[in-house]
Amino acid sequence: FATMSSAVSATLGAVARRSPTLRRARTLTTVRAAAGKEVIATDKSPAALGPYSQAIKAGPLLFVSGQIGLVPATMTFAGDTIETQTEQVMVNMGEILKAAGADFSDVVKTTILLADMDDFKTVNAIYGTRFPENPPARATFAVKTLPLNALVEIDCTAYLP
Repeated sequence: FATMSSAVSATLGAVARRSPTLRRARTLTTVRAAAGKEVIATDKSPAALGPYSQAIKAGPLLFVSGQIGLVPATMTFAGDTIETQTEQVMVNMGEILKAAGADFSDVVKTTILLADMDDFKTVNAIYGTRFPENPPARATFAVKTLPLNALVEIDCTAYLP
């Protein structure tokens, strides 16, 4: 397949050099062929705060961007405590998973970022309610600052069979 794709690309490239119209068409074809990914977005989770997607589906994998404890309707934090923010993070993540046709049982890897490692036990208790059996692999880090001074951020990768 790669050889055929390279041959087609080379042929298109040779023809496109001679025709401005085909040059533009070649670019569009290359973008479509290279994309191989699907943007997953839902209004039931906060909009991205920058130039990134809520999630990307690439083949059988779903990559969910880091979620913080914002309420989607207001784009304000669910509360000022680690408990309320962690619960909202998990709700937001669940909505993105659902939009992709997945749920927490499909998650294979997470990363937790904490503003304060003293919150580890509290976050762990709330996080653990979403993964009662066969929890995913995970890394947890304490960081200097999170977006909007959030107390916790969690991202995940899910396998979509």
